[in-house]
Parts: sequence; C-alpha cells; structure tokens
Amino acid sequence: MGDETYVVKSHDFHQDAEYSSWISEIKQRYKASQIKAAVKVNSEALLFNWQLGRDLVTRKAEEKWGKGVVEQVSLDLQDAFPNVKGFGVTNLWYMKRWYLFYTANLEPEKLQQLVEEIPISTKGQKLKQIGFEVTSQKLQQPVEEFPFPAFFGYVPWGHHILIISKCKTVPEALFYIQKTIEKNWSRNALDDCIRSDLYHVSGGAITNFSEQLPVPQSKLAQELLKENYNLGFIELPEGYDETALEDAIEQRMTRFLLELGEGWAFVGRQKEIVVSGTIRKIDLLFYHIYLRCYVVIELKVKPFEPEFAGKLNFYVNAVNDLIRRDSDNPTIGLLICRDMKHTEVQYAFQGITTPMGVATYDNVHIKEIQKQLPTTEQIKAVIEAAESDFLEKKQQ
Repeated sequence: MGDETYVVKSHDFHQDAEYSSWISEIKQRYKASQIKAAVKVNSEALLFNWQLGRDLVTRKAEEKWGKGVVEQVSLDLQDAFPNVKGFGVTNLWYMKRWYLFYTANLEPEKLQQLVEEIPISTKGQKLKQIGFEVTSQKLQQPVEEFPFPAFFGYVPWGHHILIISKCKTVPEALFYIQKTIEKNWSRNALDDCIRSDLYHVSGGAITNFSEQLPVPQSKLAQELLKENYNLGFIELPEGYDETALEDAIEQRMTRFLLELGEGWAFVGRQKEIVVSGTIRKIDLLFYHIYLRCYVVIELKVKPFEPEFAGKLNFYVNAVNDLIRRDSDNPTIGLLICRDMKHTEVQYAFQGITTPMGVATYDNVHIKEIQKQLPTTEQIKAVIEAAESDFLEKKQQ
C-alpha cells in the first residue's frame, strides 16, 4: 500500500491541496527521523568498536595480561551481554586492526586533515553540506587521545571491515568510505569497486579541466573520468577498426554506461552535425546529468596522436554552437584511445580552450576466427565424403 493511499477518512473533514502537501511533509520528516535514528545507533556502535580497539592498542593489553587477553575479553563480554552479537574473538581483533589501520602511521592532525580534504562528491556537494558531519569526535580517555571521525558512523561495520582488509592506505580507505556514503553501496557493490581498483582509475584521465572549467565543475568532471576503461565485455576480431569498436559498444551500451559510471545518458552514435554545408559525424554523444552538459566521445583504436586533439576540439565547439542550450554547461570532450604518452597529450592541449580529456581502454577480447573456421583439408574431406555418399546412393 503506497503512502498516498488512505484506508479511512475522519468525519467532518475536507481535504484540499494544502492538507495533502502538509501530510506529505510530515511523512518525509518521519522518514528522515527514522534514518537519523538508524545512523545514530550505528554511530554509537562504531564508536564503541573504535574505543575498544583503541584500548587494546594503547593499554598494550597482550603485553600486560597475556596473548589470550582478547579471547578473555570476548568471553567476559558475551557472558555479560548474552543477547548481543559482535563480541566474538574475530570481531574484537577487527576492532583492534581497524583502529591501528588509521592510527599506526598517522598523527591525529594528519588524519583530521585527510578527512577535511575529502573531495567534492559526485552530486556536487561536500559531505557536510548533505548532512554528514566530518569533524572528529573527542573520546573521553585517560591515555593519549586519537579522534574518531564521526562520519564513519554512516558506513556499516561490515563495510569498514572490508575496506581495511583490502585497502593499503588511509586515503584509499577514505575514498571508499566517501563513495559508500554518496552512493549507498551495498557490501557487494563496495567489494566490486575495490576489486576493480576504482580508487586508482577514477579521476585519472589527462584533462585541461582545471584551466577551462569553473572550480566546482572541473573537480567533479575530473573525478568522473577514469584513466582507463575496461572493455572486457566486448569481443572483436583481430585488426578491428573504430567502426567495429563502435558497433560493439552500441550493442552493449547498457554495459558501457555502467563502465562510464553514474549519471551518463546516451544521446546517439555517429551523431550528425552540419558545419558549413558538410555533414560531420560524432562517434558517440552523451549527456551527463550531474555535470549538466554534453560529452563528446571520440574512439581511436591506436595510440594517441596530436591531431586527435584538434578533431575533438572541433566537435566540442560544434556541439556548443549547434546543440547545446543556454541552460547547459560547456560541452566536454573525451578521447578514448588504445594508449597515450602524457607529455604528448599535454603539448597537444596547449592553446586549446575547450575542456577536454584523454583516457585509454583495454581488455577487448580478440576472437580467434581462424580456429573457428574449417581448414582447407577439412573442407576437402567433407566434399569428398559427400561425393562418395552421393555415388553410393546412386548405384543403389
């Protein structure tokens, strides 16, 4: 039953648009309060885990009480709170490991600095601007204090375990915490992104965005473009050209959109534009919802050449003039090629005033066509067998 379905109405009641709007507002407030309550419970539980992990480290528990101290703490807590989950030995070790991951090689001030430098989110807002407090929570403790980043409370404990188990550095871990908050990732989705090394490939394309776009948009655009796109979902024959690559991408457009990331909308392939009476065709044209702009994508099946930048610049300018509306932000160009040399790209971009980037692709599967086709000897054998069979039937 939906929220707008009313099973019964009170007597002596007149419903109008103002009342409906008010009820809708009340429902939204209640849903928000439920979310805040759930976050509060999770935050308190995580703060407890952080403090227990801190105690095991700072009190040097194993040196003081023996190597079995963690097991004994587990037994004592389970005995005191038999209906509470999470006091197993393994979980207690994770609490210690969690605390150590963020504190072993960092001073409190450095961790706080990293927290405050969390980049603008894909929705164009800082975490604290969408309701997430990024300041650290002070812990009441007799030993040296290390702050607990309060926004950790917006990520489930299981996600934290996965992050510290698979990430190598604190900046990488904070990146995945931020993305989990922004995109509400499940644990499986988080695991997939860590396995695909999103931290290292996200935002790695070579661009001139910082020079050609306003600061908020340039940061967001840079974050959205990867350094390398995995086209492992595509299979092509050896020696394939741009047309074959475009065909394959168009046929697997849903999968390609997933590889591009969040917020992309496909406009068209070989999009025709008329410039000075001549029809020109753009390889792929997209619109990015968060950036609120068109994105021209040109595909090249060979390494970057300086002239590619000129052609992409031409198409970006044409889209700005012929397709872009007043409400749209400046069009962005993205060249995806087989390989590139950073210095060549940087030189090619000098003097160009349109926002553009260059990335690479890999993992296209090559069909082994020769192995699938019959050999000359096999074809000859089949023909001879067919002729022999025909003659035998004819003699009968």
